[in-house]
Amino acid sequence: MDETHQTGNEQTALWNGTAGRAWVDTQEVLDSMFKPMEDLLVEALAASSASQVLDVGCGTGSTTLAFARRLGGEGRCTGIDISEPMLAAARARAEREGTPASFIRADAQLHAFEPASFDLILSRFGVMFFEDPVQAFANLRRAAKADARLRFIAWRSPSDNPFMTTAERAAAPFLKLPARRPDAPGQFAFADPRRVHRILEESGWAGIDLQPVDFACTLPEQELVRYLTRLGPLGRFLHEMDDRTRAQVIETVRAAFEPFVHGTEVRFTAACWTVGARV
Repeated sequence: MDETHQTGNEQTALWNGTAGRAWVDTQEVLDSMFKPMEDLLVEALAASSASQVLDVGCGTGSTTLAFARRLGGEGRCTGIDISEPMLAAARARAEREGTPASFIRADAQLHAFEPASFDLILSRFGVMFFEDPVQAFANLRRAAKADARLRFIAWRSPSDNPFMTTAERAAAPFLKLPARRPDAPGQFAFADPRRVHRILEESGWAGIDLQPVDFACTLPEQELVRYLTRLGPLGRFLHEMDDRTRAQVIETVRAAFEPFVHGTEVRFTAACWTVGARV
């Protein structure tokens, strides 16, 4: 079953536009690159007795379908996201696989979930984009059963993740990219563990636990240029350049990634938080 609800804010515009389409186009590369995080969350599901699972910020559905496959016919897995392009890809994947999963297009901060309907809430990089994270996690808590658990993975700081900031640093002479605001919705919004703890505490969660985890990630070298030109700030601004400048930027940025290239493979460490809490 699929449900569709309209939302309207900057994140909705972004993920229903260039960013959402870029994730769909690079789905296989990203799914492979972030497989270690998916595996960790599947392990958390396997270690629980959960049968009603919510995947927050499910994107193109890789994690939702992995959770659904782990549950088999013994439970229900629902993915929620604001991006229609990404959810269309997720629905198509579920149909091709014959995997029983449902998807909701909505903002998890505002969506009227059935109260006390999930016993495990999971997310891989899907919770850092809320306009009001306290309201969002309070809403998720209302959707959680009395003995439910929350488990998600979020990025640590930009300085801990040089691979993720290489493109914008290298492109800085050519682009006037807006400065990152530490607490603004975005990739590194949960970099500060004290802020994450406060958000969860104020939204009613207990037993809050943050642990740093470093994941070894890879992608094929032949996919690197497509990755760095489609995703992140560079992907949003390249199309505005003339051909000569665009080519110069791509050459410069690609050279900056050389320390991560090992033959036919690109390797980097993803410095993350794994965060747990309970009702």
